[in-house]
Amino acid sequence: MFGKLAADALGLSDIGAVIAPADYDKVDADDYVMHEDQEKIFFLIKSKSDEYCFTNKALIHLDGTSATSKKRMLHRYSYGSHPVSNVRLETAGTIDMDVEIKFQLGAKNFSIDVHKKHLEQVKDLYKALFRISEMMHENEVALGLAKTSIELASTTLGRGQAGSAPLVETFKELNQAAFSWFLGAQQKYWVKDFGFVFERYLKS
Repeated sequence: MFGKLAADALGLSDIGAVIAPADYDKVDADDYVMHEDQEKIFFLIKSKSDEYCFTNKALIHLDGTSATSKKRMLHRYSYGSHPVSNVRLETAGTIDMDVEIKFQLGAKNFSIDVHKKHLEQVKDLYKALFRISEMMHENEVALGLAKTSIELASTTLGRGQAGSAPLVETFKELNQAAFSWFLGAQQKYWVKDFGFVFERYLKS
């Protein structure tokens, strides 16, 4: 008991370990992965109090209050509604025991300490998260341009002669076509599954 309390006081309990894929089914986070919907774990960090489970669709965080408490709060941050940004990696100093991977999911900031023996694996996670953040930004810009293009076309047509029957019909057709086209653009640029990125950068 004293050892656990000392670890908490020193912050050592917050230093996580990277869990091997063969052991994913032995951690609590696996129970909350939506395997039924083809969700898959790609990276998992476990400390004495927390688990950070990176799947193709979300970060599942089991948030513990301390190493001595069994209480945990489950948080799920889907990439589709929590964009990844501000990804950083802090490597270990001479006497440090840990490296730190930092990033944002939506408005939520994360700073995860991982034992420095896992540095090479954390580097791969950094690359995957950084690439996802780049793609999300690029897709946001592309979706914004698509929306602007639709609005411009609608405004240009609206400057024609009001009350003209052919113009009204043309506007209706354009509106329907624009909605379908924009919906397709949204499906293309609003990516919710980043398994292909994790597969590219994470080594087994």
